[in-house]
Amino acid sequence: MPAATRARWVLAAATSVALVASGCSSGSDGGSSGSSDTSKTFSYQSTEPQNPLQPANANETGGGRILQNLFKGLVDYDPSNAKLRMQVADTIETSDAQTFNVTLKDGWTFHDGTPVHAKNFVDAWNWAATTTNNQINGSWFSDIEGYQDVHPASGQPTTNKMSGLTVVDDLHFTVKLNSKVSYFEYKLGYIAFSPLPDAFFNDPAGYGQKPVGNGAYQFVSWDHNQQVVTKAYPNYQGVDKPKNGGVVFKIYSTSEAAYADLQSNNLDVIDQVPPSALATYKSDLGDRAIDAPQGAIQNIGFTLYQPDWAPPEKAKVRQGLSMAIDRDTITKTVLQGSRKAASAWVAEGVEGYKEGQCGDNCKFDPAKAKQLIAEGGGVPGNRLTITYNADGGHKEWVDAVCNSIRQSTGVDCVGDPKPDFKTARAAITGHQINGAFRTGWVQDYPLNANFLADVYRTGAASNDFGYSSPQFDQLANQADQAASVSDTVTGYQQAEAVLAQDMPAVPLWYYRTNSGYSTKVQNVTFDSFGNPAWTQVEVKG
Repeated sequence: MPAATRARWVLAAATSVALVASGCSSGSDGGSSGSSDTSKTFSYQSTEPQNPLQPANANETGGGRILQNLFKGLVDYDPSNAKLRMQVADTIETSDAQTFNVTLKDGWTFHDGTPVHAKNFVDAWNWAATTTNNQINGSWFSDIEGYQDVHPASGQPTTNKMSGLTVVDDLHFTVKLNSKVSYFEYKLGYIAFSPLPDAFFNDPAGYGQKPVGNGAYQFVSWDHNQQVVTKAYPNYQGVDKPKNGGVVFKIYSTSEAAYADLQSNNLDVIDQVPPSALATYKSDLGDRAIDAPQGAIQNIGFTLYQPDWAPPEKAKVRQGLSMAIDRDTITKTVLQGSRKAASAWVAEGVEGYKEGQCGDNCKFDPAKAKQLIAEGGGVPGNRLTITYNADGGHKEWVDAVCNSIRQSTGVDCVGDPKPDFKTARAAITGHQINGAFRTGWVQDYPLNANFLADVYRTGAASNDFGYSSPQFDQLANQADQAASVSDTVTGYQQAEAVLAQDMPAVPLWYYRTNSGYSTKVQNVTFDSFGNPAWTQVEVKG
C-alpha cells in the first residue's frame, strides 16, 4: 500500500489483563503500568482519506487505517509476529492452490446488526472487481476466475459476477482462481477483501461517507479535513477485543503540528515523528518513545508513461540518478539514523527480502552516475522535479536528495510539494506528475510478492509509473504458480532482478517506526505493518 511507510514488528508483547466489573483493567508491560478505562477513546495522527471509505477504494494509509478498524476480513495478521490468523474465517482449505473452500464462523454481524454471511463476501468482491464501480483496488481480484468478464481491459463488462465465486450456503463459499496462487491466503488479509452488508448496494456513494462494517470499531462521524470518529463495537467477534472505547483519527496538515500536539497531550499516538524531531524525540518522550523496525520502503518513482521517460535508453539515466544519491549520508544526517539505506525493492524483514538486488545502481558513485546519465541521453531538459506531499515530513530529505543529485551530476533537481497526501496521490494516480515523485510502500501482506507484483506488474493497482516489462510479468506469473510459498518467494526474487535493469523506481531506504504516545495512554505497541495494535491500546482511567 502506498504510504509514508509500512511494515514492522512489535516492540513489546501486549499483555492481557484482567477485567473488573467497573470496566477497568491494568497491565504490566508495553508501557502499561496503571489502571485503564475501556470506555475511553484515544486519538491517532491521520491524513484525510483520498477516497470515500469503501474497503476496495483505499490504497493509501489515510483511508486504509480507518477502514482496517471498521472492517474485518477472513484473516488478518497477528500484531505480535505478523503470522496469518483466522478471523471471520473458520477454515480456508485447498488441495491444489487453485480452488479454496472457505468456512465462516457463525455469529459475526455488521454494525447494523445484520449477519455476516458468505454472500456478503462474494457480493462485495464482485462489486469491487467490476470496472464500472471504479474501485482503486479492483485489480486485487484479478486472480479469481471470471475477473476479465467483470473487469475487461477495455469496453464494458459482460457480467457483474465472477464465475470463480460460488456461495454454497450461509457459512460456506468457494473461490476458484484462474491458475495456482500458492500464497492466495496471505492476500485475503488485505482490506479490499472485506465483506459488505446488503444495505451498501442500495447507496454505495452515501455508504462511503457513513460506512457500516463488521470490525472492532464502528463509524460515528467524519468531519472532513478535521477528524474521523469511531467507537468500539460491543458485538465484535474477533480474537482481538478492544481494550478501549474507540479511535479518533485526527487529521493533520504537518507532522510538526502533530508532534506538538503529542507533547502537549492533545494527541495520543503519533504515526511518525517529524524529521525535525528525530534527534530529540527519545529524550522528549522518554519511555513513551517508540523505535521499531518496519517492513516499508521509500522510493522515487518515474513517470514512464511520459514520452520523455519512456525510451529504453532512459533506464541508464534512472540508474545514474540512483547512483548520484548518497543514501548513507542522508540517512545518518538528515534522517538522524532513523532509516537504513536500501539495496533492494523489498523491505528488510519481509519474507523474500534479498539484500543487494539493486546492485551497483544503489551505491553512491558520482563519476559512474554522470557517465550513465550521458549514455542515456541525459535528463530531459537537464531538470528533475520530485513531487511529494508536504504533510508527511518529506521536505528535508527530498531537498537532500536533490542536493546530492545536483552536486554529483549537475542536473538541476527541485522538490515539488503538494499540500497534503490526498492531493499528492490524486496527482500521481491521475498521471499529472512531471518526471519523478516520492513513493513509499508498506506491506499489505508479509511476502516479497506484495512489494513486487502489486507495484511493478503491468496494470497493477499501485503501478503508478506506467511500468510494463514482459520479462518481469512472466517471472511474476511463474512465481504465482509455484508449488509452494517458498518457491514463490524465490521466483519473485528472480523477478526483482529485472527491476535493476529498468529502474522504474529508485530504492532509497527502509523505514523504522519512530513514534511515541501521550501520558494519557499505555500498552502502545506497533505491528510489522507500521500500525498500532489498535485494540490493545489502553486509555488511563
